[in-house]
Amino acid sequence: MKAIFISYNQAFYKEIIDAIEEAGVRGYTQWPGIRGRGSVDGEPHEGSHAWPTHNDAVLTFVPDDKVDTILAVMKEKDEEAPALGLRCFVWNIEKSY
Repeated sequence: MKAIFISYNQAFYKEIIDAIEEAGVRGYTQWPGIRGRGSVDGEPHEGSHAWPTHNDAVLTFVPDDKVDTILAVMKEKDEEAPALGLRCFVWNIEKSY
């Protein structure tokens, strides 16, 4: 089992959730309105007057065989809309109940 943390511009919430569901994954946890800035060339998303947008984040736990499918869809979305600021990080899950 793997955990996938997905960070993205808040305007793309529905697209991200739809992509997860289309991969056959039902469960996720979403954090709305988080702040941050990309480590390469992303603009700040601070919810301020100068930087008014926010990011959202989703954490989902998936079987190993779903990871590549989800990452491929997310990479495609990021390439279509670089302003999305989409990033995905995958962790191994040792145990769960």
